[in-house]
Amino acid sequence: MKQPVIHASNITRELKLGSHIVHALRGVDLDIYPSEMVGIIGPSGSGKSTLLGIIGGLDSPTDGKIAIDGVDITRMNEGQLTDIRNQKIGFVFQFFNLIPTLTALENVALPIEFAHERRHKPFERARELLEQLGLGGRFHHRPNELSGGQQQRVAIARALANDPPILLADEPTGNLDSRSGETVLEALSTIRDENRTTVVLVTHDQSLAERMDRVLALVDGRIVSGKGLQITPTNDREMAV
Repeated sequence: MKQPVIHASNITRELKLGSHIVHALRGVDLDIYPSEMVGIIGPSGSGKSTLLGIIGGLDSPTDGKIAIDGVDITRMNEGQLTDIRNQKIGFVFQFFNLIPTLTALENVALPIEFAHERRHKPFERARELLEQLGLGGRFHHRPNELSGGQQQRVAIARALANDPPILLADEPTGNLDSRSGETVLEALSTIRDENRTTVVLVTHDQSLAERMDRVLALVDGRIVSGKGLQITPTNDREMAV
């Protein structure tokens, strides 16, 4: 039987805001399998980015367990989490987070240069990934010389530099026009198909999520749907959360 690459059990996350406790996640259970492309959808405040951060080891749950490739990361210290993120997980964010003074090639090579154990020659791997994502003619361009869609593809290449089996993307098309967003989505699909990478994508855009293999819908910190693409809200409250 295929084992999940991501396993979450009864994940809760409570945040203290002044004298109030905000329940960002309320007992989330999920399994995501190798080479799946899974969308996490929900309106602002539903807990989807919080869940992605916990999956990636950027945040800790208040209670519950999260395992990556069968390894429980819930109680790991920061050094251990850094190793897990370096070896297992690539991150793509809405605002690219590229270093403005570095070229596309240098941005992609950077994670390899900082890796404890190098699997690739940094610039050789960077060229390979940029070419795979259709940016072979942009090696020496800095971020301000690239379009938004091109910058996001550089960010995807950087996230894949150390061959992580998991790619986590938080609103990767949220800062792009529709044409650039489509190009980025096609790039993510190609990466999944060619490298068998597991892709987990957070979005508030239902039409984008419906392009995934499977969708998880979050409302009030709970998964309300996890079966295929049937995630249409049933009332105005769900839309407003």
